[in-house]
Amino acid sequence: MTQLYHEVGIVVERRTIDSPWADHAWAPIAVLPEPPDLAPWSKLTGTPERQQFYLGPATLTLHSVDTAHFRENFESGQAKLWVAVRPTGIEPALEMVGVTADPFEGEVFCENVDDVVEAVPMPAAVARLVLAFFEEHHVEREFVKRKRSEHDPRKGGGPRPRPGLERGEG
Repeated sequence: MTQLYHEVGIVVERRTIDSPWADHAWAPIAVLPEPPDLAPWSKLTGTPERQQFYLGPATLTLHSVDTAHFRENFESGQAKLWVAVRPTGIEPALEMVGVTADPFEGEVFCENVDDVVEAVPMPAAVARLVLAFFEEHHVEREFVKRKRSEHDPRKGGGPRPRPGLERGEG
């Protein structure tokens, strides 16, 4: 399996919210094609209600077995990168979980309910990199539907019990 690693930069935003349980919320808002010459947690822009920070670098890993997933990402109309960050409860407030161009891996990021996952637009330079990787490594695989084998009671188990009296109920 061929892999390609590419460093990107992650931008997050701290938004003031009106809630009895929290005074702010964090969300990834952008991916930079390359990490800038900034220290992690550098403040970029903002107002008191919305502040943007450079979270730091992250590694985008492309796997040759995922090229069909990359194609689905581009066929959606607007290619995305899925960014997952995790609140730490201490300083710094967030830690990087991952970034991916694979929509199915992005869905897996959502399994941890404490993580904040956002699909952000894929920068043009990263899109060219992913498309070049796709062109070089994609192998079209034919879909083969499995055939179900007939149940053979001699190989373990009997027929399924039927509901009602035949199961010994009543």
